[in-house]
Amino acid sequence: MNLGLTPLQAAACCSPLSREPLSEQDAEQVAPLLKALGDPVRLRLMSLVASHEGGEACVCDLNDAFDLSQPTISHHLKVLHEVGLLDREKRGVWAYYRARPEALASLAALIGGQGL
Repeated sequence: MNLGLTPLQAAACCSPLSREPLSEQDAEQVAPLLKALGDPVRLRLMSLVASHEGGEACVCDLNDAFDLSQPTISHHLKVLHEVGLLDREKRGVWAYYRARPEALASLAALIGGQGL
């Protein structure tokens, strides 16, 4: 049913988990989104970017929050970008990330089943 959709698009069009069970195909498409957030580093990065002053953060702003190398932080940010949770904009040598509010809303609706 959702063939060809990104994980984010699949999550956005699925009924909330509390209303009806996900189909096998929908679950396979949404799983990468949840898997991306299932890593503690990526979950913290998502939170740091979403709550950062101005709503965006540079990789250089995030390095000090972790005992990880800048390339490792960049890899985790890339994963979040690829599943559609973050937007990315290159400015010179740095990449700036911004949380996609519609992505967070879709995920919240899928898990929380608005109106519970």
